Amino acid sequence: MNSASSADLLERVEKALDSMRPHLQVDGGDVEVVEITDDLALHVRWMGTCVNCKMSLMTLRAGIEQAVKSQVPEITSVRATNGLNPTVPL
Repeated sequence: MNSASSADLLERVEKALDSMRPHLQVDGGDVEVVEITDDLALHVRWMGTCVNCKMSLMTLRAGIEQAVKSQVPEITSVRATNGLNPTVPL
């Protein structure tokens, strides 16, 4: 993937995550992009209260994954690289 398409992909992923951030931030949490792999897997890192939240896996699947895949269908999977559910493929 060239740098222009990588930048576009990252921009669209960030926009999708921005739609979820207010729901996370109201409880003191957040999420950040760690990387988008060559096979288009999105790796995110939980921040704040999301790191130890028992609901982080549900939030990842029902919130983050849904938002990202609906706006960026090229993404093949979403994984958290920290927290209670590290590197959980969806």
